[in-house]
Amino acid sequence: MKRLAVILTSALLVASCGIYSFTGTSIQPDVKTISIPYVEYKALRVNPSLSGDLTDALQEKFRKLTRLEQVDQDADLELVVEVTGYDVKAAAVTADEMAAQSRLTVSVKITFTNHKYPEDDVSQSFSAYEDFDSTLSLDSVESGLCESIIDKLVEDIFNATVAQW
Repeated sequence: MKRLAVILTSALLVASCGIYSFTGTSIQPDVKTISIPYVEYKALRVNPSLSGDLTDALQEKFRKLTRLEQVDQDADLELVVEVTGYDVKAAAVTADEMAAQSRLTVSVKITFTNHKYPEDDVSQSFSAYEDFDSTLSLDSVESGLCESIIDKLVEDIFNATVAQW
């Protein structure tokens, strides 16, 4: 009985504070809008679809897991993302010094501004990678690798901004 009372009290406290949700976000109740502009591409190596795919994935994640309305300007929250790196390097080398695995790494820099609660602002860099067999051409595996990398980056960005992990 005591245990049940503690659980119910804890649940009431969490529900009444208004800043925690069961999706893992901690957004103040008076924060209503977010702006996620198109991801700017600044990497030297070009992937023409990466900016659009990353923008779409970020917008979709925030749409699904928050109550925030997405607007183009004058938002309570603003998430600016730029791709700063897109590199392929050898990840594993065989005994005869040939690359057995290659690694595609995508790096991004984010600037998250909370116009109502500036103490929650975040400026941070993230990177994610996927390895692939070096006998394959990047062109043949690039879209699948990028899809997986985008998923990882979006999760990291979401957690660092509104989930505050």
